[in-house]
Amino acid sequence: MKKTSVVKKVLTYSKTYLPYFIFALIFAIISVSLTLYIPVLVGQAIDNIIAQGEVHFENIFQILMYILVAIAGVVIFQWAMNFCTNSISYKTVRDLRRDIFKKFNTTPLAYIDSHPHGDLISRMVNDVDAIGDGLIQMITQLFSGVVTIAGTIIFMISIDLKIALVVVFVTPLSLFVAAFIGKLSSKRFRKQQELQGTISGYVEELIGNQQIVKSFSYEDRSFKNFKKYNDELYTVGLKAQIAGALANPSTRFVNALVYASVGIFGAITAVSGGITVGGLSCFLTYANQYTKPFNEVTGVLTQLQTAIAAAKRVFEVLEEESETPDKVPSDTLSPQKGTVEFKNVFFSYTKEKSLIENFSLKVEKGQHIAIVGPTGCGKTTMINLLMRFYDVTGGEILVDGVNVKDLNRNELRSKFGMVLQDSWLFNGTIRENLMYGNENATEEQMINSAKQAYAHSFIRRMPKGYDTVISEDGSNLSQGQRQLLCIARAMLSNPSMLILDEATSSIDILTEQRVQKAFAKIMEGRTSFVVAHRLSTIKESDLILVMNDGNIVEQGNHETLLAKNGFYANLYNSQFAKQ
Repeated sequence: MKKTSVVKKVLTYSKTYLPYFIFALIFAIISVSLTLYIPVLVGQAIDNIIAQGEVHFENIFQILMYILVAIAGVVIFQWAMNFCTNSISYKTVRDLRRDIFKKFNTTPLAYIDSHPHGDLISRMVNDVDAIGDGLIQMITQLFSGVVTIAGTIIFMISIDLKIALVVVFVTPLSLFVAAFIGKLSSKRFRKQQELQGTISGYVEELIGNQQIVKSFSYEDRSFKNFKKYNDELYTVGLKAQIAGALANPSTRFVNALVYASVGIFGAITAVSGGITVGGLSCFLTYANQYTKPFNEVTGVLTQLQTAIAAAKRVFEVLEEESETPDKVPSDTLSPQKGTVEFKNVFFSYTKEKSLIENFSLKVEKGQHIAIVGPTGCGKTTMINLLMRFYDVTGGEILVDGVNVKDLNRNELRSKFGMVLQDSWLFNGTIRENLMYGNENATEEQMINSAKQAYAHSFIRRMPKGYDTVISEDGSNLSQGQRQLLCIARAMLSNPSMLILDEATSSIDILTEQRVQKAFAKIMEGRTSFVVAHRLSTIKESDLILVMNDGNIVEQGNHETLLAKNGFYANLYNSQFAKQ
């Protein structure tokens, strides 16, 4: 992705705020014009000092008043320009963050799974902030710089064409130096932003799993890993800053040559009578003003390079392919019965390794299907395909006789109640967490679902009952309590079909027995898929699918599979060998 294309994309986001651009340009023109008019006034004041005893004080006093008015105008219009440029930056940053968050909700789950979450967060927070800072500098320097350069050239030509040509001819050398250094440092700034994302991901991972880190005494090793990343960031960042910092002194040196050339050539012209002393003073001021934008741009070059590197990372996310759009609106083809059929399904997470091959299964309404097998055999993958978190690479999945690809995702997923092994709760009250999937539920329905999940009793013992605030990830609850709340949440949504992926894995045996009774009640008349490692929990299933390497190797009820003395029997006996 080229720098110019990245800048264009950022400016495309900003074009919505065109009025701010127009006003910022107008204010810049007025501010710079007043700034450039001040040297003319100063030159006139100098020319009013003719010789000792020949000073026109009245004229000088009047000119000084004009200078004060001009300075006040510069301050006011400079502030107005900064207000407009800041508004453009902050509103663009707001839009970028909004679209990135929206993009996270529309990208395929495969993209989220294949990227460190801390790095994605860093792109949304740190990189977008860097874009905002760079945008402020770029717009400010662009408007004031272009107007200043154009204005000073016009004023210098009006005073003396020959001296003006000297300034213009030496300018390309300054631009060449800045471009060379910018190209030299751009890769280092890109690497710097990538390493910041890596560190964000690593820190988020360690902070979120401190119990595991401490239980395995991993503190020292984790610090060594962090130190390695941090030292690498320091080295890359230092090189980037050094490379970027070369631009400003280099261009200042070239611009100093411009100023010296004007001084020498102007002095010779003044001695020969071609220009007045006041005119020369004015010209030197303009020469300094002319080179100022080049110095300022190179002075913030480091910030601009960081912004460009950050923008590349942000637009990589924004330009990622979204999920295939739904073919139908949200109020049509809504699954009601609960029949499910897998027809010759093929799927793999990577092209190199096939996982599910030619898998077929038909589930009638109200059937209780258990899926068992060793880790990595494809149990959870089936659930991912059924919910369209991933799409099949071959074959089709039918719900009520309709291909899931022809169904609206929201309608499809709303018909499933899902409880996963990893319980997820957000920072909010217990009430808000329970009603997450059914905002229209009544108080009575909410309490009833909590009672069915055996969560009501411990909720009542909480400080504020259902209005107790749960901390991030539910860290102020036990793992079992978090799981019970997730089960209650699924019950409250009153789904047509159920998916229980190791839903009771974190609950003690006594509570599990109670929850199994609750599951039996809500599964009545509903198609249910249960992924289980505890084989004792799925004895009563209508059909048990035994999976290995992505394929169904056995199927039948509990007694039939034990009688076969095959793969399922080995799994079952391995769990209950001592018994």
